[in-house]
Amino acid sequence: MLALLLALTMMAPAQTKGAQPAPQAPLPAQAEAAPVVPKPVSAPAAKSAPIRFEDATEASGIHFTHSMGSQALGSLLEATGGGCVWFDYNNDGLLDLYVVSGKPLEDGMHPHPLKVKPDSPPHNHLYRNNGDGTFTDVTQEAGVAPDMYSFAVTAADFDNDGFVDLLVTGYGKVVLYHNNGNGIFTDVTAKAGIKVDRWSISSAWLDYDKDGCVDLFIGRYVKFDPTYHNYYAADNYPGPLDYEGDTNVLYHNNCDGTFTDVSDKSGIGASIGRTMGVATGDFDGDGWPDIYVSNDKTQNFLFHNNHNGTFTEVAIDEDVAYGQNGEATSSMGPVFADVDGDGKLDLWVTDSKYHRLMHNTGKGRFEDVSAASGLAQAEAQYTSWGTGVYDFDNDGWLDILSFHGGLINMVPQEQSLFRNLGGGVFEDVSRQGGAVLDVKTVARGGCFGDYDNDGKIDAYMVNLNAPGTLLHNVTQTSNHWITIKLKGTKSNRDGLGAHLELTAGGRTQVAERSAGSGYLSQDDDRIHFGLGAATKVEKLFLRWPSGKEQTIENPRIDGILKVEEPR
Repeated sequence: MLALLLALTMMAPAQTKGAQPAPQAPLPAQAEAAPVVPKPVSAPAAKSAPIRFEDATEASGIHFTHSMGSQALGSLLEATGGGCVWFDYNNDGLLDLYVVSGKPLEDGMHPHPLKVKPDSPPHNHLYRNNGDGTFTDVTQEAGVAPDMYSFAVTAADFDNDGFVDLLVTGYGKVVLYHNNGNGIFTDVTAKAGIKVDRWSISSAWLDYDKDGCVDLFIGRYVKFDPTYHNYYAADNYPGPLDYEGDTNVLYHNNCDGTFTDVSDKSGIGASIGRTMGVATGDFDGDGWPDIYVSNDKTQNFLFHNNHNGTFTEVAIDEDVAYGQNGEATSSMGPVFADVDGDGKLDLWVTDSKYHRLMHNTGKGRFEDVSAASGLAQAEAQYTSWGTGVYDFDNDGWLDILSFHGGLINMVPQEQSLFRNLGGGVFEDVSRQGGAVLDVKTVARGGCFGDYDNDGKIDAYMVNLNAPGTLLHNVTQTSNHWITIKLKGTKSNRDGLGAHLELTAGGRTQVAERSAGSGYLSQDDDRIHFGLGAATKVEKLFLRWPSGKEQTIENPRIDGILKVEEPR
């Protein structure tokens, strides 16, 4: 509670128009200004105390247990797991948590069905943040427990009314929940014109045509057949290649509460894969959001935005389709982030092999630097799923936290934490990161966010058929930080696709606002920057999706800064 109060006290006005401390009303926008051009930086990270997390699950009151719906693992459906999202559904400045679960289906769907089905079936849960480190389960009063076998969730204000809505994907259908602004959600799936059959999985919101209304990408996994049982005994159950792949779906937001399926028109529907994770980002810096899809045992996709409502699949041309040895791995969680500080969005992807860190050369292709970065050697022993790329110690460099768990037989594994030493070279600090990282779980999705507003990024980990884990960041550091909360006006209200450049301490950091990354999950919608020893931010430059540019000079640090797009 003390950390929260301290954070709130730092929300003082910035030294420019167009920005203000949360939760005060926005100030008028300031004049447009030229962008700051980032320069590649290879300087080492500032000395910092060890990054450490503690298990805050019990104290938080988040008592969530994921269910795969059967008494023993016996199918790909049951093994996929679930995800989560941090989002502020009631606009009180505190991150709330939504977590998804499977459920028992008819016996024919499960090779090992429950002998006795529970009177109250497992379901998704919404936990309201009380502001003191604890949460209250408000699922029933909010109306967000759909009768479905859920896999993933993303959040965005699709109708620009100032309240964040929810999209839940699952087996056989998806559900779009409209946030009514009074703590209650309404299922508007049919009204919105959204209908996705078969197995929907990871999704992402993005304004691909920059019309001010966020559109929706929904990934589909495989054409699952529960009656198919032909497999090698050692494999335990049929794998992804035993089923046909499927197409993904793109919905255009009509800006009136409805959506139109443009999968074929856009070119998205032409690619057949086995989607696991989705991430969006402007990888080539042309001002238009692109889409990366990590596929299971199939080449990955990179859909380049052609600026005319269509996309071209360019993963092979960009060298991001396969693993470092040319193999199609079980790719899980993709994240776009500038890990080496050169001003371009790199790509990190967890998988069942060596994982992949792909450096954006800025010359029309990516370069696999997994081994050179120090990540491949340490991660090769794990199957990784959910992941976050954040500056966990606020030293100015993005670190990586990954969650692990066996593909079959529910083999538990410990978690991995890598500290960025500067320039995208990492040190494995997993075993110094706190006892909670040593606990072996069968992890799946993970979402990341500063739930107590103390300037340090926390995480929630969804464990397959087991209780989830809240990881509280308790790193002891004197490093500074700033978190940016965006509000679009001409652009979409969430500011999805906004480009940020922050200059402090002699270097410029770059970030982009996105909704949907990693595995089955979505993170804090605010953009967090660690500042290291820098005691001031010289300049924060923003390029909004509308094309408007904004510069904020000398914003107050160690707090949350609200920035509204100039009108």
